[in-house]
Formats: sequence, structure tokens, C-alpha cells
Amino acid sequence: MHTSLNTTPSGTTSYRVWDPLVRVFHWALVTCVLANYFVTEAGETLHQWLGYGACALVTGRLVWGFVGTTHARFSDFWPTSRRVYGHICSLLSGNPTHYIGHSPLGAVMMLTLMVLVLLLGLTGWMQGLDQFFGDESIMEMHEVLSHAIIMLAGLHGMAAVILGHLEKTNLIKAMLTGVKHRQ
Repeated sequence: MHTSLNTTPSGTTSYRVWDPLVRVFHWALVTCVLANYFVTEAGETLHQWLGYGACALVTGRLVWGFVGTTHARFSDFWPTSRRVYGHICSLLSGNPTHYIGHSPLGAVMMLTLMVLVLLLGLTGWMQGLDQFFGDESIMEMHEVLSHAIIMLAGLHGMAAVILGHLEKTNLIKAMLTGVKHRQ
């Protein structure tokens, strides 16, 4: 799928960027993480299944990162040090670069959150093994990871609002509709 570009008479430019799989992945993962942190109890069957579901979502997204649509592919947004540095410089200069897909900082956050989900799943699964059952260090690591993912997810949400304002793009709406509108 190629990015389609439309410019309205008001000067707003629209880009079709997020395919349905990316959007469903994003909001389903948000649901799993928030439900596991705020609703379920550790060790409950539902907590375990939501964790496994989150890991399955991330695994699917990793595959989609190689075979998916243009802006879903890692090759479109892989956050090299040069890209990240350039993005930070553009933000600090007050003239932020507009990215059709993920920005380099957004890519760093997305990849970090996906790694945390997988580590949470691993440490949760390990707690059910005879070898690690009752192991305080594994339980503590799982808890620390859960707090870290909530903290970073909150930062991710705040950054989407703030950077969206700076870039004149409603990034949250784009993750709902699949279309980025830039004024």
C-alpha cells in the first residue's frame, strides 16, 4: 500500500498512513496492558491470558514490521542514531521535521514498549515454571517491568499530544483513523 496524499482547499494535507492491522494492534495492546495493570490480579487466569495475548500481538507486529504496508515496515522508520539525532535537533530548533510514518523518537518508544511487553511475558511465564516458582527476583523483575511499561506508555501518550501540537498533526486521531492530517 502506498501513501496517498490529499490536500484540501484549507491547506490541510492528509496522508493515509496506518493500516487496520497497525491500528488494531496498537489499541488491543493498550487494552491488554492497561487491563493487566489496573484491573486483573497477578496470577489470575485472565491476567495470564492477557499477558500471552499481548505477547502474541507483539509477535504479530514484529512479523508485520517485515512484510506489512509501507509505514508499518521497520525499514521505513528504523531509528538509527543519525535519524534520532536529526529528529531531536529539529525539535530543539523549533522547526520539527514532519514524518509521514513513525518519527525516530516514536520508533524508539514503540520498539522499547514492545521489548518490555515480551520481557513481561517471559518473566510472567517463568513464574509458573517449577524452576522459578516463588523466585523473588523473577517476581520483582516482573513488577519493575510492569511499572516501567506503564510509565513509558504514559510518556508515549503525552509525547503524542505534545509532538502532535508542535508538528500540527493530531497523532492520536491518526492512530484511530489511519489518516494523518497536517495543517
